[in-house]
This record gives sequence, C-alpha cells and structure tokens, in this order.
Amino acid sequence: MMATAAVRLEVRQVTKRFGGVVALSNVSLEARSGEVHAICGENGAGKSTLMKILSGALTADEGEVLLNGKSARFSGPRDAEKAGISIIYQELNLVPDLSAAANIFLGRELVRGGIFLDDRSMERQADILFQQLGAPFSSRTKVRDLRIGDQQMVEIAKALSLDADVLIMDEPTSALAEGEVQRLYRVVDSLKAQGVTVLYISHKMDEIFRLADRITVFRDGKNVATRIKSETSPSEIIPLMVGRDLIPSDRSKRPPSGKIKLRVENLSLPHATQAGRMQLDGVTFELRAGEILGIAGLLGAGRTELLESLFGATSRHATGQILIDGQSARSSSPAQAMQLGLAMVTEDRKGLGLFDQMTVKDNISMCSLQSVARGPWISSARENSTCQQQVQRWGVKTSSIHAPILSLSGGNQQKCILARWLLTCPSILLLDEPTRGIDVGAKAEIYRILEELRAQGMAMVMTSSELPELLSVSDRILVLCEGRLTGEFSHAEATEEKIMHAATAFLSTNN
Repeated sequence: MMATAAVRLEVRQVTKRFGGVVALSNVSLEARSGEVHAICGENGAGKSTLMKILSGALTADEGEVLLNGKSARFSGPRDAEKAGISIIYQELNLVPDLSAAANIFLGRELVRGGIFLDDRSMERQADILFQQLGAPFSSRTKVRDLRIGDQQMVEIAKALSLDADVLIMDEPTSALAEGEVQRLYRVVDSLKAQGVTVLYISHKMDEIFRLADRITVFRDGKNVATRIKSETSPSEIIPLMVGRDLIPSDRSKRPPSGKIKLRVENLSLPHATQAGRMQLDGVTFELRAGEILGIAGLLGAGRTELLESLFGATSRHATGQILIDGQSARSSSPAQAMQLGLAMVTEDRKGLGLFDQMTVKDNISMCSLQSVARGPWISSARENSTCQQQVQRWGVKTSSIHAPILSLSGGNQQKCILARWLLTCPSILLLDEPTRGIDVGAKAEIYRILEELRAQGMAMVMTSSELPELLSVSDRILVLCEGRLTGEFSHAEATEEKIMHAATAFLSTNN
C-alpha cells in the first residue's frame, strides 16, 4: 500500500555548504504519505543538515524541496510548522523553569478572552498527549524536575501537538528505556496509520528494521543508497553507513580474575520526590580490576542513582558501605571521589558533560589542570601538548584542539569527555550511557577504547539502555528493578530474556 501512496515530500538535488565544507552534495529523496522513512548514517554524514533545511532552520544553497507537489521554501521553523512539518531534535530544546505543558505550547499559547493565558486548557491537552505516550508525570511538572527520558517525552508530545503532515524524529529514543521505546513504537505506528509521513533518524538497527518502510543511507554528505526494508538487512546497511565493515570483538569473555577494586555493601538511597520510597534499596556487589560490570534496568530502576551515589554526586544521604581496595571510601562530593580514584562520564552529555562555550582543549584539560601547571601558573605549552596527545591517542576528529567543542560530532565530543576523565588517572571508571546518541562507527571506537582500558586493568561500571550493547561489552551484568538488585549474570549466562525478566521482577506485584 505504501508503494502506491502519494509522494508527500520530495527533495531534489539539494546542496548546502558551510564555508569551504560541503555538508550536503546533490541530495535527493522522497517520502510518501503513511510511510516511515528511516534516515541513517554516521554523525557528520549530513542527516541533521537536511532535516534542518526541511524544518526551516537552514536554507539550501542549491536544489529545492517540494511538499505535496508544490515548491516549499521556509523562512524559519515557524514557517515550516505552518506548512505541516514538525521536528523532534536529538538534543533537548526545552525551558527548564517552565512546566511540561508550557513547553509544549511555548510561542503558541492558548488564551481566553483574548488576553489571559488559558493554563487549564494547555495542561488538559498536554495531559492527553502524555497519556497517549504513557508518560508517568503531570503536565504541571517543571522540566527541570524531570529526568532525561521524561524530558524527551515532552519533546515528543510537543511535536505531536502540532498535528503535522510530516514529522521528523531525530534519535527520539536516545534517552528512553525499553518500556518507553515500545510506547513510542505504538505512537509511530498510529501516526503511520493516520497517513502521517515520518522521517526517522536513528543509529539503532533494531529500531530501523522495526519501524521503517524504506531506509536511506547518508555518507559524507551524499545519499548513497535507498532500500526497501523487506529487501535489505543490517549487514548491508551498516557497511553502507561507515564505508567499511565493522569487525565486532570476538574475544571470549572470561570471569574477571583481578583483585577486588570496589566493594559496595547494602547501599540505599531515599527517593528524590516520594517519601518512604527508596531509589536504591540494599544494593550489594563487587567490582574487580580489568572488569566491565554492566548495569541493566528499566528507566527509574536506579542505574544512574547508583553511579551518582558512588561518585558523591547526589544531594541525598546514602547509607551503606563503599570500599575501594578494602578501605572505606565514601565520597561526599565528586572532588572527593576523584581523590579516591573514581571518574564518571554522565548520561547527559550536553547538560552535564560538556563545557559548551569552551574549546576541545579546555574540555579535555578541565579536571587535570594541576598536572600541566608550573607552580601557581598553568603552562599553555604543556596543556596544549597533553591535549594534543589525547586527541591523537583516542582518535578525536577535530580541526584543532582550539576548535569549539560544539563543532565536533557527538561521538567525538564523547571521546573528549572520556579523555578528560582518563587524564585524572582513575582506577575506577563509571560510565552512564556512554554511547547514547552517537552513531555506529563512533560506538565501535568507544568500545575499542573500553577494551583497551580493560586490558590495562581498569575497573569499569557501565549502564546502558541497549541490552545488545551490555551483552557485548560486559564481563558481568547486574540487573536493578525499583532500586533493588534482582539479577546477576556472567557473560556466558546473560541473555536478553533473563535480563528483562529480572528487570521487571517487582513490577507486576506492585501494580
């Protein structure tokens, strides 16, 4: 049926340059009514540039865009929205101090009497959208009080409220756990049934092959292939994206034999907003040198809270015992945790990981300036040399260490954050969703970095919402459900089914 549907959106020979850099080169594609058309490719391939042109944020230098057969040229995002094109960006674009409802209707507020804001109507409509998405919070909740996954739900609800003919989704599940992802799938299926055209950008092959009717691959600013989903496979799409075969690690995971670096006993943490409930409840485990310990669980299970408690990055008082190399090592702040040999890469790269107004160099050296100082003064020469070495060692793709950090792709930004923490010479590395929002090529590079660190004896704790990632990378996997440890599996024992069973252990009895 999709093949005979009318063409709703057509891109003809679009080119876009930024100075001497060609971001898009003679790109063409089409998308039909009621079609989910997946767009994939490595970061920097041109996907986001094209989506910004379609949504009015950028203007093409050459070529044209047709909407329902008519030439469309937008002066800005509002112009594109009026024409029926809406976009959900990967990087959240919300106002933290406003409520979820106010963010949804920002710039197009409902009024009564022609003068007064109609907060009740906006909240009522927003709550209907959240119910459709299965979002577990009120429209009155301020965005700053929502976790990353819930903030993503607000972005999705905002786009859905526009009743667009064309909906662009840029990595919409990057911060969502499995339950939220399944709800989003149902929303996309519903939109497709209503005749909405969905352009779906993702690096996740399981998502693409679950949702898409057709798949277009971008590489180096060009459309290199379009395939019908039923006539292709991930083994064909991934090499098209990266221009090479990705060779997965084939090492046999062995039980870690290094000494115990970290011992956690009966760690508990009160819930942030619900009195009497615990976000961590009696968690006990150990971590050995040269081990990657995966932490699995649904959104709200306590994965992030576990890492934050270890790193002293929570304002609430955690109880229990934490030992490093057999010595009591509770940290009350990240600075103290660093002195104890811990480092942490946060899940929120944009909000908590990057110093976004600074350069690549500044972002890498920020936590280890003492090592490049001469007396009370920072040696620019030593700082530059150290950062250049890190850029080369970890394969950061940048024009210069003095380039703005935001000029880098997400994967290269993440490598800079890793380099920053590794310069502090930690013995224990905490990684919260370290590959969230980066492409398959960058993921493979991050995996290689982690494997190199593991071989050097680094002890690592890593959370991820992607079970195939945890199964591939981890030596051992712990599962949390509602703050409690409900499963522990060796690499050989672990399966997606076992992990999901443990991750939902308490949910059926508590609902």
